Amino acid sequence: MTQDLSPTSLAAQLRSMTAARVAMGRSGSGWPTKATLAFALDHARAREAVWSDMNLCALQEAFAQWPLASVCSAAPDRATYVLRPDLGRRLGEDTDLSHLPKGKIVIVVADGLSATAVDTNAAALVHQLQESLPEVAPVVLVERGRVAVGDDIGAMMQARAVIVLIGERPGLSAADSLGAYITWAPARGLPDSRRNCISNIRNGGLSPAEAAGKIVRLLAQMDQMQISGVALDMTALAK
Repeated sequence: MTQDLSPTSLAAQLRSMTAARVAMGRSGSGWPTKATLAFALDHARAREAVWSDMNLCALQEAFAQWPLASVCSAAPDRATYVLRPDLGRRLGEDTDLSHLPKGKIVIVVADGLSATAVDTNAAALVHQLQESLPEVAPVVLVERGRVAVGDDIGAMMQARAVIVLIGERPGLSAADSLGAYITWAPARGLPDSRRNCISNIRNGGLSPAEAAGKIVRLLAQMDQMQISGVALDMTALAK
């Protein structure tokens, strides 16, 4: 059969291989109406992801079977949180985690810059992790939290390691991408080079089962080397 190499066919093939905006066509000097409306919808979804709060009640119900705490960062509201990243990296002064077991691997779920990602993907990933980890991990839900808030939590709980599941900054092709940041021996003030990241956990990206497998393999490597971040032997993920 002769392959169709017409511009229309090639554009359709290209669009089928990526969620990026390519070969959209044009109408006069602008996009066609369909492409313009799709862009406006994706932009609205991205804004909603950034400015919305995660569904705390639903997440508390999803994680009720495990040791659980719900806390807030030092950012008092969403607007402050977006404008002051430093406050999202710290826990509120009245945070109490004394009822949770110490010395464990801790799972932190924070809204980050996409509450949509957390609401959509966090429950499935936490369930996969709890099934794969050698022991039950306490879960801490953090409203208005950024990645480094896991350092505060890990230090308070004397954690062996902390897994921060957080909504990634939304783009115009995906507003529901979840990231996982893993830190061995967490402590306050650690640089980002001490963390390892697994990103793009979502439908159309890395599935929760695949992500959990990578996280568990990373933790095994961290346990062996007693380190995380750029010094870790990343060949563990290639297996």
